[in-house]
Amino acid sequence: MTIKNIFILLIFIFTLSFSNEKENKAYIGSFNTLRLGKGEKNFEHLAKSIEPFDIVGLVEVMNKKGIYKLISEVEKISDSKWGYEISPYPVGTDEYKEYYAYLYKKDRVTFIKSEGFYPDTDNDFIREPYGATFKIGNFDFTYVLIHSIYGKKISQRQFEARKFIDIYNYFQNLDPLENDILIGGDFNLPANDSAFEPLLTHRDEIIYSLDPTIKTTIGTKGFANSYDNLFLSKKYTREFKGESGALDITNNEFIKTRKEVSDHLPIFIVVDTEFDDD
Repeated sequence: MTIKNIFILLIFIFTLSFSNEKENKAYIGSFNTLRLGKGEKNFEHLAKSIEPFDIVGLVEVMNKKGIYKLISEVEKISDSKWGYEISPYPVGTDEYKEYYAYLYKKDRVTFIKSEGFYPDTDNDFIREPYGATFKIGNFDFTYVLIHSIYGKKISQRQFEARKFIDIYNYFQNLDPLENDILIGGDFNLPANDSAFEPLLTHRDEIIYSLDPTIKTTIGTKGFANSYDNLFLSKKYTREFKGESGALDITNNEFIKTRKEVSDHLPIFIVVDTEFDDD
């Protein structure tokens, strides 16, 4: 199954498999897991929500216990062994902190190194973004995760959004030549909000990968907001050919999904792992 910037409605989500796709394609996901590791969760449902991806970046991870349990469950239904990378400590406020994490198929993805947290010396972000570098086939990339502030006013979210350009520049400049930077997570704003303009007018031709009209949060009666997306450079990340989507994990059971799994849908992009610039 391939898509091009359209919403995937997968009634039979639990039978979803990308295994018939060509080996030179990789599926990179992003998912707000709604306080993973705390409260009652349907881990079978969670596992089936992430298994189609080669690697998935997770936000709202509360502890390592949740990661271990999710890996144990996903390996029951997957042909692959799974690895993980988790931020060394949680970030947030004194009242609430969370980790960032990546889960990946070890036969498909190689973890290269942690790039650490963005050095937020001016305290621009309620939760400092975190990055790690991976390789899938010929495609090596730094995957940066952020869970943006929600706050009491939209102006608080827009303040952080205007600073995304600084996130991109910092991680891009870690490599003296060039780097494929992916910025994913829960932005609490549509990716086409005017506050992202500094990032979207960058000289590296930054684009959002998922159509912002696609709603990715789950309300009690349907899909609500377009808060989840993934930014990348059209100049550098030419492995991305425009295929992206969101997985409907609800089967029209919105309240149940919010309670047992998450109030967000997983999103993803597809990249060509055999693409060569030379």
